[in-house]
Amino acid sequence: MSKNLHVHKNDTVLVLSGNARGKKGKVLKVFPETERVIVENVKLVKRHTRPSQKNPQGGIIQKEAPIHVSNVAVICPKCGKPTRTGHTHVVDSASGKKGTVRVCKKCNEMF
Repeated sequence: MSKNLHVHKNDTVLVLSGNARGKKGKVLKVFPETERVIVENVKLVKRHTRPSQKNPQGGIIQKEAPIHVSNVAVICPKCGKPTRTGHTHVVDSASGKKGTVRVCKKCNEMF
């Protein structure tokens, strides 16, 4: 069962807990089914890889590991503060299409 999360790909987020607490980064990937996200340069792990056609050298590579979505807060693009998000319904006046958008709880700006 897929869930809608308060975090989307390319959002800037602040890590709230764990070893990376206080770090800011961009969301690279979202996993709604497990409620996890991968944040750029947060929770780096070392992975031992065999030589392959894609990586002929092999060796130890560093990559980001997923963290739980409850441990991050979205940073509002307008006010620049970590915030909770709400949703509001909007109707496009030109085409008449309906939809929902996320809203910053601090400055009420849509993003």
